[in-house]
Amino acid sequence: MTDDTKTGTRLDTVMTAIRRRIAGRNLTPGDKLPSIRSLAGAMQVSTSTVVEAYDRLAAEGAIRSRPGSGFYVAGQAAPLALSEVGPRRDRAIDPFWVSRQSLDAGDADLKPGCGWLPPSWLPEDGLRRALRNMSRANSSSLADYGTPLGLPPLRQLIARRMADRGIEAAPDQIMLTDSGTQAIDLLCRLLLEPGDTVLVDDPCYFNFHALLRAHRARIVSVPYTPSGPDMALFAATLEAQRPKLYITNSAIHNPTGAVLSPVTAHRVLKLAEQFGLTIIEDDIFADFERTPAPRLAAFDGLDRVIHIGSFSKTLSASARCGFIATRRDWIEGLIDLKIATAFSGGRLNAELVFNALRDGGYRKHLDALRLRLARAMTEVNGRLTALGIEPWLVPEAGMFLWSRLPDGIDATDVARAALAENIVLAPGNVFSLSQSATGFLRFNVAQSQDARLFEVLRRAIARAART
Repeated sequence: MTDDTKTGTRLDTVMTAIRRRIAGRNLTPGDKLPSIRSLAGAMQVSTSTVVEAYDRLAAEGAIRSRPGSGFYVAGQAAPLALSEVGPRRDRAIDPFWVSRQSLDAGDADLKPGCGWLPPSWLPEDGLRRALRNMSRANSSSLADYGTPLGLPPLRQLIARRMADRGIEAAPDQIMLTDSGTQAIDLLCRLLLEPGDTVLVDDPCYFNFHALLRAHRARIVSVPYTPSGPDMALFAATLEAQRPKLYITNSAIHNPTGAVLSPVTAHRVLKLAEQFGLTIIEDDIFADFERTPAPRLAAFDGLDRVIHIGSFSKTLSASARCGFIATRRDWIEGLIDLKIATAFSGGRLNAELVFNALRDGGYRKHLDALRLRLARAMTEVNGRLTALGIEPWLVPEAGMFLWSRLPDGIDATDVARAALAENIVLAPGNVFSLSQSATGFLRFNVAQSQDARLFEVLRRAIARAART
């Protein structure tokens, strides 16, 4: 590489870093940029490179110079660009790209990287019965706003279902939301200020990263093990980083399929009390379980733990309905935020979910679904293992298989090759804040039944072996 090329590359690096900070609103209009000397030292480039970068950004209108004072961000705030917040990633491992491809996929496309069941695996007959019941409902159910907490009979039903897992919550401690994602969004609005630190598992559900960046949170992570977070690193992170929140799955962890052990759960709660940590326990996969796993909320009594869930995975992704169960003194603040951001909840969706859940066929559906998923897990794992793709662990339940590719193969390359053949995969680094899951893919076994998937994987592995 010539000196001119090196200089150009360094110049681009400095300009890209400043643009990204402005796009992510880490720098807002009127903010002063770092001095030329301090930025040069931080980025290990020459002061002349920073001078030229600032001059070019000023020529673009992104920043402006105040003689004798320095450089400042110019103009009005740019629209928030979440893809620019955090490390730059290849589009094949960008969670937004994976989500968009999965949501936009046609009937003929394959999406083993998505996070939901095929429509044919969901209780269509039960949903149709629920819709027929709703068609006979009174006019207020069909046309009026819902109450701030949400449909009372559904909240009572959720309270009973939570009690089956050892979690005691009265209906007035439960607020319905439009989804599990909205539940976390409202909780972040209630509990976080920009710049607050939030702890997540590594790996974890990739939309946690995106949502936390939208709230300007600082994200840190700890490795996840087959029994829960690595407790030595968990304790060290709490001591060093003092996060305000920890977001996790206790039962059927996404993406690993691991289950939190009782010993680890007690240690997590003891440390949470010691360091003033609030925990959001995302229990969206609860109905996949054959044997209930430990719940942090059950041990904690909804003191430091907030329990959330939804019905999109086992009932319908179209009928968006979730819930938050938390302390009574936080419910009022959540109601205010819900009114401010959504005014009311989806009453029709809540009525549909309630009618479907109280239908006697839902339990039969779950029994059949768990059996079907167990068979799919065994079949898909066997076909992947035959290709040299090994499971990190074989989950006790659920639809996700977190699998390791043969040594030296980058999941990003495999995902890129699959996208070219209309197959959406979920590479490991989508889920990893530390970008330490290069050799992993998450497979949704319910969406991995087509032979085309395994042929594409076979060819990708063979190509990698030849290079």
